[in-house]
Amino acid sequence: MKLNCIVVDDSAIQRITITKLVNESTLLNLVGDFANALEAKNCINNNTIDLIFLDIEMPLINGFDLLDGLKTKPQIIFITSKADYAVKAFDYEATDFLQKPISKERFNKAVKKATELHALRYENHEEHGDSIVIKSNLKKLKVYVSKIKWIEAYGDYIKVVTDDESHLVLSTMKGFEKELPEGKFIRVHKSYIINLDRVEKFNSKFAEIGNTKIPLSRNKKEEIVKAIENA
Repeated sequence: MKLNCIVVDDSAIQRITITKLVNESTLLNLVGDFANALEAKNCINNNTIDLIFLDIEMPLINGFDLLDGLKTKPQIIFITSKADYAVKAFDYEATDFLQKPISKERFNKAVKKATELHALRYENHEEHGDSIVIKSNLKKLKVYVSKIKWIEAYGDYIKVVTDDESHLVLSTMKGFEKELPEGKFIRVHKSYIINLDRVEKFNSKFAEIGNTKIPLSRNKKEEIVKAIENA
């Protein structure tokens, strides 16, 4: 399976360089290349895009701003001339970070990583249902959505509680919430996201999942109760 990808870079020379590498790859299908984030966002919203080769420093809307405006994020391979952005790129869970000028060998290594991650996310999807990939203890793990009971804030980390075990993931609650399938989960408190299918009992103060009582935020009570009742 080829990954549908786009290239976003305000430099025409860089776009030509990257699109040439994309077209030479047997693992990629180029959907389009764009000089600015607005055109790219329109393409992402109207096509199935698996991977974005994304420049960071662009006029009007930079690469990070583009990602902040996307409801569902494809995989990201950042392309930039400045290594200083590497730490922030990690916060966006980038698949890879390529520093210009880019060699073909380094490009192909990043693409191989993206295709392997794509396969990990979607293999056996029909048999097991939706899954997400998390990074815990320096390992990438596939977790089936149906097995997640709740997600809990845990300092600089979040704790993903499943039927089998718990995983600590370096992420914000807001960032991780975007990775979850829409309509299946709801943030019920600043420190908790719950799987609606796993709620056994609830009242105006708590939702019960097994023997655990999850606190419900008072200012979102109506929204939460409605979501649980309709789940």
